[in-house]
Amino acid sequence: MTQARVTIDPTVFDPAETDPEIVELNDRIIAEQKVLPSPWSMPVERVRELRKEGRGVFPAAPKDKAAETIVHIGSAGREIAVRVLRPTDGATRGTFLHIHGGGWVFGGSEEADPRLRRLADNTGLTVASVEYRLAPEDPFPAALHDCADIALALANGHLADLPRGYLAIGGESAGAHHSVLTLLRLRDEYGITPFKAANLVAGCYDLSLTPSVRNFGDERLILNTDDVKEFVLRFVPENYSLKDPAVSPLYADLNGLPPALFSCGTRDLLIDDTLFMAARWVSSGIEAELALTNGGAHVFQAFSTKATERSLDEMEDFLKRRMEFPVFDIPA
Repeated sequence: MTQARVTIDPTVFDPAETDPEIVELNDRIIAEQKVLPSPWSMPVERVRELRKEGRGVFPAAPKDKAAETIVHIGSAGREIAVRVLRPTDGATRGTFLHIHGGGWVFGGSEEADPRLRRLADNTGLTVASVEYRLAPEDPFPAALHDCADIALALANGHLADLPRGYLAIGGESAGAHHSVLTLLRLRDEYGITPFKAANLVAGCYDLSLTPSVRNFGDERLILNTDDVKEFVLRFVPENYSLKDPAVSPLYADLNGLPPALFSCGTRDLLIDDTLFMAARWVSSGIEAELALTNGGAHVFQAFSTKATERSLDEMEDFLKRRMEFPVFDIPA
């Protein structure tokens, strides 16, 4: 039996041990969001525009000048755009399939360019980020169809010239949720498990709401309880139960999925989702690692802090360790 690596240091939940830089960041986020209008008071299109301009809940993310866009024709004949960032040195060992966050309603593949550029250059992986359809215009399962189509095309060598020597998948928030559902779709519908690692950041895995989401309250530290409810309302059609494994992978059979790193801040209202899913991963006999950041808000990695650098280091190290041919630092 594979040895699991999920351990929890109780001090990571001790507010007295929180990095002062994180405390200052959280206070600033809360103060700024108190004076901003609720995202639900504006048209969805306007919120999406503000995010792209860096005037939403996250800071502006400079666009990568070397990014490419490829277009894949999905199974239903729909064009699906994929944003590609290749390692700067031109050498690539495989592909990391990225699925962006945004509560299934907001967000875009270009909003994580700085983090994905860093990942590409530090791991030697080409990054391919899916521009999937968003709710409420296209509710579940539209986005999953897009993500699964791209994952299948990548696995079968039909996604441009993207390398397949080593495949990993991951994303943040709604992107982590879609990453797990994509793995399940490939396993159950196509009988393949091509991805060797999953990098899952602050995912929402139980859309019926875990206790940490239900009890978080009104204070908006990136998200609050009502925000998650609003996202789910727009994303999941009424004919689905919120505990259906098709939409809430916490309840799914996870056998055969790849080793995963679960990263989350302890002040993220989705902390229970991460803890519960990591435990389910281990109980399914799969190797899992847990990286918790004391006091970190939801997807705190979007902000420039020392905690962000440590968290991104952990993710990149995890991906490199899962490669069959490890990446070694080459002396200058």
